[in-house]
Amino acid sequence: MISPIAILPLNQVIPGDCIQVLSKFPENSVDMVFADPPYNLQLSQELWRPNHTRVAGVEETWDKFASFEEYDQFTRLWLSGCSRILKETGTLWVIGSYHNIYRVGAILQDLGFWILNDVIWIKTNPMPNFRGVRFTNAHETLIWAQKTKGAKYTFNHHSMKSLNDDLQMRSDWTLPLCSGKERLRADGIKIHSTQKPEALLYRILLSSTNPGDVVLDPFFGSGTTGAVAKKLGRHFIGIERDESYIEVARERISAVEPIPEVAVNLSEPRAQRRIPFGALLEAGLLQPGQILYFTKNEAVTATILANGQLQCGNLIGSIHAIAKSLFDGAPANGWESWQYAVEGKKFVLNTLRQIIRTEKA
Repeated sequence: MISPIAILPLNQVIPGDCIQVLSKFPENSVDMVFADPPYNLQLSQELWRPNHTRVAGVEETWDKFASFEEYDQFTRLWLSGCSRILKETGTLWVIGSYHNIYRVGAILQDLGFWILNDVIWIKTNPMPNFRGVRFTNAHETLIWAQKTKGAKYTFNHHSMKSLNDDLQMRSDWTLPLCSGKERLRADGIKIHSTQKPEALLYRILLSSTNPGDVVLDPFFGSGTTGAVAKKLGRHFIGIERDESYIEVARERISAVEPIPEVAVNLSEPRAQRRIPFGALLEAGLLQPGQILYFTKNEAVTATILANGQLQCGNLIGSIHAIAKSLFDGAPANGWESWQYAVEGKKFVLNTLRQIIRTEKA
């Protein structure tokens, strides 16, 4: 039996309408979809800056829809196509503004997708509201959803934490608009009106795909998804109906140098086996009646009881509960909060827990 991935047009830009092209791909074959669909945000009138220069909005025909009903039908069709080709473990990212994202989100749920997060992309350099009649639109919204509720999906939590100075990454991302050398231009004019910054796709792909995964972008545009996918060792498939964008995207991606394999094969730490404190007593690594020393103040001690609890003054409880009480109710990790002594030297309890884990591995 031929694997679905074997007949996918990997690392290619496919010309055509995404709804028609998606129907030709095998079911359950793609790991992730990133979609930057039309926002349906046509300006009702020309917009001018205070210096009397005209603001170039989104004027292309691909962003024109006669009504909300027409836009909703279009959205339902392309999302249905993406659902069909996504693996059961697959996820989908879609980006939009207030013009369309709420309609897209409702249709996602109607089609059975389960929303995992909405992420707010806060723009550090947004376009001002030149007419001064409303707040500056300084963000866009991304919806991250899984195809099947409850299915296992990829989320590289530790990679995101490392990317964020060892702090858990939040759902508000502050990133600049695509500008400067990254913004593709021809004769000084933007090639694509809504080109997304590579930093945004870098974060998305690093968070929810692994090297070798297949990422599909049904609105490929100037090829940002493909460029970042190639750089990070992922496969991409792009669908685009505008020939001028296709030419630019292919040229752009061909110039990308992939990151060395050793730098992108990042393995997430496996969930470690839970070790109860009592296991240290059963293994003879600690003894009932032995004294433990509170890490923050070694003058504070506790006695190990036969059932694995500690007694510290009038307090009796687990290593975590007693430590929490000594920290005035703040969360505490008992494995790091208590020390035991060997020949006058003190070591945290976690040292013994690792011995147990190694023996049971």
